[in-house]
Amino acid sequence: MLIAGFPAGAWGTNCYLVAPTAGEECVIVDPGHQAAQGVEDAVKKHRLKPVAVVLTHGHIDHVASVVPVCGAHDVPAWIHPEDRFMMSDPEKALGRSIGQQLMGELTVGEPDDVKELSDGAALELAGMEFSVAHAPGHTKGSVTFRMPEQADVPPVFFSGDLLFAGSIGRTDMPGGDHAEILQSLARVCLPLEDSTVVLSGHGPQTTIGRERATNPFLREVAAGLGDGFSAAPRRGM
Repeated sequence: MLIAGFPAGAWGTNCYLVAPTAGEECVIVDPGHQAAQGVEDAVKKHRLKPVAVVLTHGHIDHVASVVPVCGAHDVPAWIHPEDRFMMSDPEKALGRSIGQQLMGELTVGEPDDVKELSDGAALELAGMEFSVAHAPGHTKGSVTFRMPEQADVPPVFFSGDLLFAGSIGRTDMPGGDHAEILQSLARVCLPLEDSTVVLSGHGPQTTIGRERATNPFLREVAAGLGDGFSAAPRRGM
């Protein structure tokens, strides 16, 4: 399996291109702020043919390039229905103070073809399977994508802004809910195998085993102790 990832834009949001191997069809995960050129560079380098864009949530740092990327390759974008409005109205999604800072430099809107994700869905794209889990807390429509173990490749988990190396997503913007993100961590992350590779929306890759042992939020959830680390630093827009 080929996964080409790069941090894009002002927030260093990770965008990923996923394909069975070089020279084949691919899926693009979270083409955010200023990601379009990086996508094209990766497509050219690895001789890829995009067939879909999948979005972990609707914040502008994850979706800002969805229109040009989908338009350039005539592909659909997949997003959870509770976050779909954010593509056209990022100010409502982020709060007025943050949204107003961005509106002057961004062209917002939906691509021509938008498909909606649901919890438990299994997407068959580019010859690969992506298992969808609704994981609210950072936003109401946050989702994750899990790819099963393949040959010598461990399971891969695109966590969006649910889980980071050493942290979790912030919950202080519209639609965020700290209790809800803890529930999502317990329901979506804790059952995963320790070998699962976590590719998050920001920062370096990690594994579920490493986060189970060291991430203060995941450790508290695993111990059933609730909200003890609610004041610890969190990441994402």
